[in-house]
Amino acid sequence: MSTLRPEACLDEVCAIAREAADAILAIYAQDFEVIQKADCSPVTTADLAAQAVIAHRLQDIAPGIPVISEEALAAPWAERRTWRRYWLVDPLDGTREFIKRNGEFTVNIALIENHRSVLGVVLAPVSGDLYAAVHGQGAWRQQTPGSPRETIRTRAAEGVLRVTGSRSHTGIRPATLLERLGEHETFALGSSLKFCVIARGDADVYLRLGATSEWDTAAAQCVLEEAGGAVLDLAGRPFRYNTRDSLINPEFIACGDPSVDWSSRLLDPDN
Repeated sequence: MSTLRPEACLDEVCAIAREAADAILAIYAQDFEVIQKADCSPVTTADLAAQAVIAHRLQDIAPGIPVISEEALAAPWAERRTWRRYWLVDPLDGTREFIKRNGEFTVNIALIENHRSVLGVVLAPVSGDLYAAVHGQGAWRQQTPGSPRETIRTRAAEGVLRVTGSRSHTGIRPATLLERLGEHETFALGSSLKFCVIARGDADVYLRLGATSEWDTAAAQCVLEEAGGAVLDLAGRPFRYNTRDSLINPEFIACGDPSVDWSSRLLDPDN
């Protein structure tokens, strides 16, 4: 497996995300077919076009490093369990938002080392808004191609909390738990952009109950952690990747202020 320094390849990965975004937008501007996968989730030709770009270009910059992607068959656990480093990709996160044409979908590319996300790139193709981070080196945002890169930081959880949530996945249970936060305001957003608004200090917490996959969270987790936040399971443990056969995440809390005991506040009725 080839050697790779995350900080040395970040600019190239950002460029790959923008290439994938171009492929997505070419289809977004046209009529496109929607296909139901075996798990009843939708996929479009844009998902597959972005997948092709990313898979090809990642092999160009890092030959031999394997890729796990939503739109490609994952290697069996007997093989994956030996991997120390690999790419984890969602070529089009928020396919439902893509189909609705609301612009709230992203390209997500992460590099995983020893079960941890050490590089993350999240790009919103419609706006061009890009978020990127490398472990130990902070996180930044580039709002349009060619614009300055701005360092981003999360904010302290003070006053009226801002809570973000899924636009396409809602339910009674999360609303009930969020009431335990006291006074707060909520807003819905598609894809991994929910993590990014927390990372840039425009929201405080995102509670996700129900299934997500590892490629849905890995890139944005790196961005949020490097901006000062955290992605935790409901027991308060940081997310780790490729630790078992399943690629389905546990339920989680993404937060901007990790000094708060979010698990206790949300899950303990006595708090």
